[in-house]
Amino acid sequence: MPMRALLKADDLNDEDLEKPLVAIANSWNQVVPGHLHLGSLGEKVSAGVKEAGGTPLEFQTIGMCDGIGMGTHGMRFSLPSREVIANSLEVMLEGQRFDAVVALASCDKIVPGMLMALARVDIPSIMITGGPMLPGEWKDKKLDVISAFEAIGEVQSNKITEEEAKEIENRACPGAGSCAGLFTANTMACLTEAMGMSLPGTATAHAVHEKKAEIAEESGKQIIDLLEKGIKPSDILDSKAFDNAIVVDMALGGSTNTVLHLPAIAAEAGVELNLERFDQISRKVPQISSLRPGGDHMMIDLEKAGGIPAVLKRLEDNLNLDSITVSGKTLGENLEGAEVLDDEVIRPKSNPYRETGGIAILQGNLAPEGSVVKYGAVSPKMWQHEGPARVFESEEEAEKAILNNEIEEGDVVVIRYEGPKGGPGMREMLGPTSAIAGMGMSESVALVTDGRFSGGTRGLAIGHVCPEAAAGGPIAIIEEGDTISIDIEERNLELLVNDSEIEERLQDWEPPELEFKGGYLAVYSQMVGSAAEGAVLHGNDNS
Repeated sequence: MPMRALLKADDLNDEDLEKPLVAIANSWNQVVPGHLHLGSLGEKVSAGVKEAGGTPLEFQTIGMCDGIGMGTHGMRFSLPSREVIANSLEVMLEGQRFDAVVALASCDKIVPGMLMALARVDIPSIMITGGPMLPGEWKDKKLDVISAFEAIGEVQSNKITEEEAKEIENRACPGAGSCAGLFTANTMACLTEAMGMSLPGTATAHAVHEKKAEIAEESGKQIIDLLEKGIKPSDILDSKAFDNAIVVDMALGGSTNTVLHLPAIAAEAGVELNLERFDQISRKVPQISSLRPGGDHMMIDLEKAGGIPAVLKRLEDNLNLDSITVSGKTLGENLEGAEVLDDEVIRPKSNPYRETGGIAILQGNLAPEGSVVKYGAVSPKMWQHEGPARVFESEEEAEKAILNNEIEEGDVVVIRYEGPKGGPGMREMLGPTSAIAGMGMSESVALVTDGRFSGGTRGLAIGHVCPEAAAGGPIAIIEEGDTISIDIEERNLELLVNDSEIEERLQDWEPPELEFKGGYLAVYSQMVGSAAEGAVLHGNDNS
């Protein structure tokens, strides 16, 4: 009775309270372009829930834009925000005892954070990803936010004028939606659909198109069906579903951030998912699409070609088609009638862009626990590379050296103390990689870091080097001029220094003093685990 009394203050009546209470967990805000329109999508979800016989109640959680924080202290908060988002959903869903939930998000850490919470709480759930942004246009060329990042290096190397760069800035991001290429946000949207947590067609339905609003309303109706059938995330998110997601990831050549997020979601679902699984699937699944940043196609091209249902149709032989999805049907049943509408955007497996998947896991004496490279965004000229190390203790130092023409062809730029613990927060290195690309060195200079990369990074950029420098990994003892050898095809990342010298340097190494002694980052740094395990938080005994 007292609970009903409080809910009646929310303008609910007895009839409303006899129906299932459905949470709409929304990350709408006025900061993130991918989230500008989520308020109106929430209204569509609410309408669908009511039509299907439920009572919707909406609440908000945080969301930050990685692009806005990129290259600044603010970027240290991006990956840590994933845990805040997951925890905030758990608090509301468990604390207010909802019967089911529809979650709305678009970008970077927000989608995986919500999926982590849905797996953890395990009530009937549907994820709606907000959809891509349309590409910008200038001089008959499609633009996205990476165009603006790379324009910095292009100005510095006199390839374009400052006036031309301003035109790119003004036109690169024309409106609501997650940035127009296959960067982290859109990669996670594609994988969410592939693993069965969003309705078919959700991932590539663009933010400004009516199709997205229709999917939102349908999701509101469908959540009641899931509730009646008792279908929960634990029925969907098994090892087969994660394999399906990785298959699609490899076929598309998605963001390397998925190697952080999928294991974190899997951990919440009670599924073991290690780096080796990514590489096993990568060796078996060809890359059949090549979207920005590795290729020229945009998300709008993937949508016109049939979206993720079409990609899945191409990959039927590689998938677990009996996996249940939020549609209430199996993945195989969802694909009935799906077809590929453009053989160049989604190629046949007999004519792939690459014989193996778009992400590779490299190991060696420089990365004993593994490292990650976006194979599909690397020029074949750089699949094997050997060169002298140029060592930097932060992203800012490295980017300054690149833009000041202090890096030469053949160099291997090493950026360390940017991992989950050492950063802290594992910043994305989009500034340095975009500077390298913008200055025309993406086919002659490599970058190796214990940090991570935006899905918009291209070139030979190796991240997630584990153990990280702050944990005493070998990356901490690289010296200026040491030779580093990279072989993507053989999956090797080696420091060409003899074992005894490496051991001696490691014995002499001392951990740096923690830079942030207060606030969330200090707590995060003490509790976060290895990037090789998804950079999830552990107890205070974590080492």
